Amino acid sequence: MSNTYTKIYIQTVFAVKNRNALIRKTWKERLHKYITGIIQNMGHKLIAVNSVHNHIHIFIGYKPHMAFSDIVRDVKSNSTLFINDEIRLPKKFYWQEGYGAFSYSEAQIDNVVKYILNQEEHHRTKTFREEYLSFLKEFRIEYDEKYLFDWIDDVQE
Repeated sequence: MSNTYTKIYIQTVFAVKNRNALIRKTWKERLHKYITGIIQNMGHKLIAVNSVHNHIHIFIGYKPHMAFSDIVRDVKSNSTLFINDEIRLPKKFYWQEGYGAFSYSEAQIDNVVKYILNQEEHHRTKTFREEYLSFLKEFRIEYDEKYLFDWIDDVQE
């Protein structure tokens, strides 16, 4: 669209179904590259992606030519197919329903990238549940506990 100028940065976070510890260090880089391709093919810029055993963070330079929910839907469905067809885990892989999406200014990019890239270190002291709830609190997002992820224990890989 002519005369439309935007600069929008969004971090999305979502978990493996039932928060199962299925994402392995041995193949997570392949997953990250695959997700990068999905996002770039949709016309957005992947700024950072990283995952730990039970969830993923994706930081996107978002172009508003499509709904953000459509981006997340496509990333989740296509990466699920990739994991099930290419990685071939002993049991079927699924992402949990829902996601978090948090917007940032250009001045915050470096801090968000550092945060995402240091996920393993970060989760030595904080569970995913604690992290996710802190995002909701920091961004003043109202939520109903019954609609949050299906929380199971926060066992580390």
